[in-house]
Amino acid sequence: MRTKPLFTAAAALFVLTACGSGGGMTPQDAVNGAGAGTGQSQGDNPADPKEGTLENPTKNGGVNGSAPDGATGFDGLPVAGSMKAAFDYVATYSRCKDLGTRPDDERFYSGDSEKDAGWGVTERGVCSTGHREEWTRIFMVSDMKKFQGAYKADLYKQFKDDPEAGLNGGFAIGQDFAVVAVGDDEVRGLGQSQLLILNCNPSFAVPSGYKKEKALVEGCVLTDFTGD
Repeated sequence: MRTKPLFTAAAALFVLTACGSGGGMTPQDAVNGAGAGTGQSQGDNPADPKEGTLENPTKNGGVNGSAPDGATGFDGLPVAGSMKAAFDYVATYSRCKDLGTRPDDERFYSGDSEKDAGWGVTERGVCSTGHREEWTRIFMVSDMKKFQGAYKADLYKQFKDDPEAGLNGGFAIGQDFAVVAVGDDEVRGLGQSQLLILNCNPSFAVPSGYKKEKALVEGCVLTDFTGD
């Protein structure tokens, strides 16, 4: 996941300029591998609704415990269930530290909050990487299909001025969170995670040997190609 065209381009968008899953099924279905879900992420243990999320990854083991064995595409992505779990996951693959969630945190980009409702974002976090002005931002998403559709629509507005906008992708996403990392080291680190990059540029073609999975909206793909 590269800084340059990939995440800095996404950073400009959630001005947004960038875990709750989205798109036509319940969170329970997401845990069981039935497709893309909506609402807050949860496991299938009534006594512990967070079982199977990154916060309590008792299903299948590991930090990606919520993803079903053998799942691919969106169903195989990590489910966080909380900002803390998403932050811990991102920090595992990067230097992300000092999580901030206050709206007045100066590390947020101007305008980050303007599209929260329209993009299905319910909570925002930002962390430092040790380099000045290289911050990683985490967005909890209640409806990932809505989020992907909003990203695509925003991207298409940019094509009039820049037909190559988003050519190397936008957000790195899980089932219920999206990440924007700035800095080559951070992008490479997150590239080792199980997150996939959302790419909605119609001119983009996934190079051979890289993952190409269907996104939740037509005309977008999920890939592990970072543009490197």
